[in-house]
Amino acid sequence: MSVDGTIDLPDEIATRAFGAALAARLAPGDVVHLEGDLGVGKTTLVRGLVQALVPGTRVRSPTYTLVEPYPTPEFELLHLDLYRLGSPEELEVLGVRERVGDAVIVVEWPQRGAGALPIADLRIILSHAGEGRQALLDGVGPRGRALANALRGVTP
Repeated sequence: MSVDGTIDLPDEIATRAFGAALAARLAPGDVVHLEGDLGVGKTTLVRGLVQALVPGTRVRSPTYTLVEPYPTPEFELLHLDLYRLGSPEELEVLGVRERVGDAVIVVEWPQRGAGALPIADLRIILSHAGEGRQALLDGVGPRGRALANALRGVTP
């Protein structure tokens, strides 16, 4: 794993702001994997991301539906939460791989879909850090490194 930067997220507001900063840099075809323990802020980050792209949108965690689509003016965002995924093969019926290229795909709990998910351009590993959180950025390939570099200087 190549680590491209760490962002301190002292509270929920900072986590949502970081999600908004990520939203401003996403383009069709981007795949982002969000990793970390339960309650570390993955869905909070996605909430900030979605609401930056489509203000006023109610962001639901797709824990039971596995995927929640959000049409934006420039692309469709697919938010996947694989926490309750029974097996990676279940992803085949969702057609996620076929959407790479025209949608932005953000995945919580990607390790549960290993082998059936598109490879991430950017991995964001969230962890507890004192009272707040920390986001470790891991850019995979040129696009992922460009995203990580663009986000490195962000102070939510």
